[in-house]
Amino acid sequence: MAIKMNNKAAMFLSIVLMLSLLLSISMADARLLGEDIKAKTPSCDAVLGVQTGDTCFEFAQYGNMTARAFSALNPNLNCNALFVGQWICVSGSLI
Repeated sequence: MAIKMNNKAAMFLSIVLMLSLLLSISMADARLLGEDIKAKTPSCDAVLGVQTGDTCFEFAQYGNMTARAFSALNPNLNCNALFVGQWICVSGSLI
């Protein structure tokens, strides 16, 4: 017994299947790349105090970190609102 579908139903089913496939690939890709979905806690080994004119980019360069690593070690930092005397983590790890 064959099931007949109209064009709209076939299109809808195709979209649902494609989205399911993309979601599965995305989740598998994240696991393969070591991307942990759960948030990790930053453990800071060294900090520096902000001085006039400092930027997050300079702190990341000082710590030899990517922007992503810098943001992970300083999760609540607003780089557009740094203030003198603020402590910035420039070395550490995620546990």
